[in-house]
Amino acid sequence: MNLVEKRKLAESLLNYSRQKGATQTQLNINSGSEFNVEIRDGKIERLQQADSNGIGIKVIVDNRVARASSNDFSEAALHKLIDGAINRAKLSGEDKYSGIPDEVEAGIDPDVLKIYDERIIAMPPEAKINIAKEVEVIALKDKRITKPAGSGFSSNEGEIVVAHSNGFIGSYKRTGCSLGISLQSGTGDNIVEDWWYSSSCGLEGLEKPEEIAGMAVKRVTRLLNAKKIKTQNVPIVFDSQMTSMLLGFLYSCLSGGAIYMKQSFLADKLGQKIAGDNINITDDPHMPGGLGSRPFDAEGVPCRRLPVITGGVLNSYLLDTYSARKLSLKSTGHASGPGNFYLEAGNSTPEEIIKSVDKGLLLLKTIGQGTVPTTGDISKGAFGLWIEKGEIIHPVAEVTISGNLGKILQNISMVGNDLKFDRQIAGPTIKVEGMTISGL
Repeated sequence: MNLVEKRKLAESLLNYSRQKGATQTQLNINSGSEFNVEIRDGKIERLQQADSNGIGIKVIVDNRVARASSNDFSEAALHKLIDGAINRAKLSGEDKYSGIPDEVEAGIDPDVLKIYDERIIAMPPEAKINIAKEVEVIALKDKRITKPAGSGFSSNEGEIVVAHSNGFIGSYKRTGCSLGISLQSGTGDNIVEDWWYSSSCGLEGLEKPEEIAGMAVKRVTRLLNAKKIKTQNVPIVFDSQMTSMLLGFLYSCLSGGAIYMKQSFLADKLGQKIAGDNINITDDPHMPGGLGSRPFDAEGVPCRRLPVITGGVLNSYLLDTYSARKLSLKSTGHASGPGNFYLEAGNSTPEEIIKSVDKGLLLLKTIGQGTVPTTGDISKGAFGLWIEKGEIIHPVAEVTISGNLGKILQNISMVGNDLKFDRQIAGPTIKVEGMTISGL
């Protein structure tokens, strides 16, 4: 079914739903394909190629809601689905916040976003398999690598149609690809594992196999011969990947559901200063080629660049239509999660940040969940490199870092200039004063 046919199907179903008594209806039609290959020791360990089609239907009858979904696009099946949803909605409790978006606005032209690359679709499976093998071959040339833990290439194509009874109907296509590898190094009790991967909407943005292999080798070998350290309170330097982890936790604390249910320490903090003057956090769904770029969210609400925190002041929560109504605010177009959510870069190089540390930890990896949105508390197992007098001394393992996100945001003393938009949630290297490391 092509895009024109999907749009006609959406219009037909909206009309049918209205005739059957639905006050409001929203449709989400998604179709696509994906390819995944995993390589270990030069052999294919897993190979998957699949197509998918699905439609989600939300009907509202006098503030009563029901949802249904199907991968059968026949008229008879979909009419039966809508009939059943309407009947269930009539039996549900009322929820005055549950309606579809009130306003219908034109979003940005999807072509401007550059999130679709036909070359990914045209790339033959053999080429995808070979590039995954190539990464492993390159990495294993380094004799410090004792075992490949798996390399892989994945690609996907998707077409999204959103329509609802307030008159909105929109569609766009997107692609994505990813290449990465995981490696082991060391022997006996000194075995470490780490990885690296690159993701992009198009082939041009994907890092080359030698770059990915080289970074994976660097990341795993720098953890060899780790030492334990004593429990202490010191500055922690978050490398860019760890800053992204921290921002992911922040995003969850800013999401509308957590805010209106009072399950976030940032509830009722809108307009207040929650971070240092040097903290500026933005969500930009219009970034060309961005992994989170999109013209509108899953409800058809146009997505826009949003300054979330400016100079440490919280400007906005991240809301879908339901949470916005619960909070007497407007949707920010976040029914699909983050766009390109990032901490703006500072002026310091990562090397300058490390040089500024008299004694502390360069944080490289964490394990475990260890985050509590209601309080902002963080406690995670950690791996990194110990710093003394501005120099990296040795790797560190078997420690736990702990702190509070609210205090961390206020205690970021340096922000790096190494921001790369290689993740949907991204940030540069940062230095956080006074966190606790629990060790010996």
